[in-house]
Amino acid sequence: MSTKKATRTGKGGVEAKKDPVDQEGRSAFSPSGIRQFILEVQSEFRKIVWPGKKPTAGLTGFVVLLVVLISLYLGSVDLLLGKLVSYVLN
Repeated sequence: MSTKKATRTGKGGVEAKKDPVDQEGRSAFSPSGIRQFILEVQSEFRKIVWPGKKPTAGLTGFVVLLVVLISLYLGSVDLLLGKLVSYVLN
C-alpha cells in the first residue's frame, strides 16, 4: 500500500503528493513529530548571528530619525495642500 498519492500536473505529468506522514508511518502531528520540529527550530535559532548592542542602537536611532523627518514632511505637505484647497474653495 502506497503512502503517496499521484496527482496530475498541468502538462500531463504525474506528481507525487505528500501526506503528512513520514517514512516510518508516524504522523507529523504526533507528539514525537512536534518534538522533532521544536528541536529543529532550536537548532536553527542557535545558527543565527545576532547584532551587537552598538549597531542595534545606531540603526534604531536612524529609523526613529527617518520616521520623524518623514512625518514632518508629510505633515507640512498636508497642511499646505489643506490651506490651498480651502483658499480655492473660498
